[in-house]
Amino acid sequence: KSGDLLIDHPRIVETPPGAKVGAGYVTIVNSGGADDRLIAIESDLKVEMHASKVVEGVASMKEMTDGFAIPAGETAGLGADGTHAMFIGLKKQLKGGEAVDAVLVFEKAGRVAVTFNVEKRSAQTNEAHDHH
Repeated sequence: KSGDLLIDHPRIVETPPGAKVGAGYVTIVNSGGADDRLIAIESDLKVEMHASKVVEGVASMKEMTDGFAIPAGETAGLGADGTHAMFIGLKKQLKGGEAVDAVLVFEKAGRVAVTFNVEKRSAQTNEAHDHH
């Protein structure tokens, strides 16, 4: 928690052996009266915030260079609407039970240290990012 922001369930989906990227997700509850913005994620691993979308059957992804809005009084996060944190240039597989320390950088709330726990891949969800 930082000010009016509650950081909930930062996680990375376990990566397949040899994968060079991994997808991370986090939910943020803004109980305050002012909007905020997640502007960066810092870690020993390279991290970018990405948005994916499908237009006319073609999937595309781009980095969210302007950050991610956290509206006042709402719950938002990376994991909704095709958004995610992309951990890039992995040198080893991220396995369930491991953890990655990071800092979420907000426009107003400042820097918040978090731990992204690596969770086993669910058979019910399509969270593969092997095509990067």
